[in-house]
Amino acid sequence: MRGRNGRNLPAYIGMVGPATAIFLFIVAYPIVYSFWLSVTDFNPNRGGAWNFVGLEQYIKMVQDPNFWHSLKNNLIVVAVSVFGQIPIGFALAYILYRKMVRASGFFQSMVFLPNFLSTIVIGILWKRMFQADGPVARLIQIVTQNPGAQFDLMLKADTIMYPIGFALIWMYTGLYMVIFLANLQKIDTGMIEAAQIDGANEFQIFTRVIVPVLSGTILVSSILAIAGSLRGFDLIFAITTQGLQRNNAMVLPIFMYQTAFQDYNNPSRFAYGAAISNAIIIISVLLILLSNFIGKKLNAGEEY
Repeated sequence: MRGRNGRNLPAYIGMVGPATAIFLFIVAYPIVYSFWLSVTDFNPNRGGAWNFVGLEQYIKMVQDPNFWHSLKNNLIVVAVSVFGQIPIGFALAYILYRKMVRASGFFQSMVFLPNFLSTIVIGILWKRMFQADGPVARLIQIVTQNPGAQFDLMLKADTIMYPIGFALIWMYTGLYMVIFLANLQKIDTGMIEAAQIDGANEFQIFTRVIVPVLSGTILVSSILAIAGSLRGFDLIFAITTQGLQRNNAMVLPIFMYQTAFQDYNNPSRFAYGAAISNAIIIISVLLILLSNFIGKKLNAGEEY
């Protein structure tokens, strides 16, 4: 066995080595470099000098109100993804699976269509829909019979996340619908038939048969939603305009971008931006661990 393993070692290295090298170069190295950058006061204007400052950038970050504002908006996006996109996608998948609508193929294509569009295009589309002179404002003027009525959701800090949440649901619900539909088609139809023989109605079949069987899929979808929500940048960047509107809708990736590449008054802006990026990673890991913990507590299935 040892000899055989020794003879196969070059083959193992040949198969595993390239993937390991790519992982170390693309994933591991940037994380380590970002962490090291965040504990310095790196300033390219000083000729790229590095001075170790410990946790100074992190202390500055937790004292920055923009960080907490961005984190709050990010948690709103996470909530919209986990409690909006996934349940709606699951419900639509179940409707298709149980053939409750006609032309199910057309219905599925229309719901999934936003996934074929560029995120920037979707952002501009919903920006036009919700701005003060857009179609939604026109509709409000017609309903209220007030020609001067303005739709200012995009102009207020306490309401700007509503249109963004609506756009997120419209964009990604189709993805989760396809994921759940693919897993629903693997379920033994005998389980549903047995439940029907026992007198279960459609709601009982869904809650007591389908949901427990797909609990693992729900958990994985939640992890995907959390990871996607915390790195979301392009949609919110496209749907808002520079200035007050974008600041009101600021999430952590946009906060990091503006800090590192636009805050020229901060001499250590790259180090501060690295600290924010590390905070995004830490928060993502904590939320994913929380999802796994809740999934185990709810006896989530192991087959995804």
